[in-house]
Amino acid sequence: MIHTENELLGVVPIIPTPFTEDEEIDQDALRRLIDFAIAGGIQAVCLPAYASEFYKLTDEEKLLVVKVAVQHAAGRIKIVAQSNHPSLKVAIKLAQANVAAGADVISLAVPRIFALPENSLKVYLEEFLQAIPDTPVLIQDFNPGGSSISVNFIKTLMDENPNFKYLKLEEPLCAPKFEDIIKTTKDQIGLFEGWGGLYMLELIPIGIRGVMPGLAVADILQRVFTLRSQGEHAKAFDLFEKVMPQIFFSLQNMELFHYAEKELLIARGVLSNSIARKAAYIPDASSVAYIKELNQRVLQILDDESWEIRPLENILVKS
Repeated sequence: MIHTENELLGVVPIIPTPFTEDEEIDQDALRRLIDFAIAGGIQAVCLPAYASEFYKLTDEEKLLVVKVAVQHAAGRIKIVAQSNHPSLKVAIKLAQANVAAGADVISLAVPRIFALPENSLKVYLEEFLQAIPDTPVLIQDFNPGGSSISVNFIKTLMDENPNFKYLKLEEPLCAPKFEDIIKTTKDQIGLFEGWGGLYMLELIPIGIRGVMPGLAVADILQRVFTLRSQGEHAKAFDLFEKVMPQIFFSLQNMELFHYAEKELLIARGVLSNSIARKAAYIPDASSVAYIKELNQRVLQILDDESWEIRPLENILVKS
C-alpha cells in the first residue's frame, strides 16, 4: 500500500501530563514535552491517553492539554487528541471541541468499564464517527478482561465509516489477528501496537503502521522501527534489547509507568519532577533505585553515536 505524507506512521508517543507541586497542569512543561518530541524526529504525538493520566483529569483539563499542544506545535507535529469517555454524549462533545481546537486526528478508546456486546459497541462507535465525519479517527481497544473487537466488526465499521482510519490494539499474541485485519481490510486500516511498544519487533514485518509507546524512549523506538522496517534486523534487535528492560519493568503497573516515565524525562533534562496525581503509585526504595539504574542505561544508549539517535537541543529545563 502506498502511504501518503499525511498518514500517521512510525512512533506516535503518548505525552504524559506534567503537574506542578500542587498537582495542577504545568503548561510550560507540557510545551517542553512537545518540543522534545519534535526534536527527537517524531511526526505525531497523542494526548491525553492512559499514559497521560487522562482518567484523573476533568473534561476541561482534557481539552486544555490538547489546546496547549496544538497551539505550541503550530503545525510542526501532528496532534492526536484522545477523547475518551464512557458516555457517548460526552465523548462526542470532547471530540468536537478537539477538532475545533485544531487536532489532526481524534482517538477514542472502546468503553470497557463493563462488558458490552459488539452490537452495543457498534452503536457507540458509529455515532461517534458520524459526529466528526471529516476528521480521521483512531480507535483504541484495551480489554484486559477479554478479547478486543473482532475482525468482522472492524471490517464492517470501516466499510460504513470512511473516517475510521486507524486502530490501536494492546494485547499479547496478537500477530495472527493483525495479519487477519490487514488481509480482511486490504490494509486500509492503519494498525498500531500499544503497550509500550513491547511487541513491535514481532509486528513490524507483518505490516503495522506504527507503535504508540511512552514519550521518554520514543526517539529510540523510532530508530528501532526504522531499522526493522529497512531490513536491518540485527541492529533493530540489538537496540531494542538495550531499552526493553526499562519498558518491561515500568509496564508492570500503569501507575508505576507514570513514575518511571517521568523519572526518565527528568534524567533526559525535560521535566523537573515526576509528580502524578493521587491516587498515585508510591515506589519502594528498591524500585526507586532500580528505575534510576534502568534510566541510566537508557542514557548510555543516547551517548552511543553508532545508533544515530538525533540529538535533542534547546529543550532542557532551566535551572
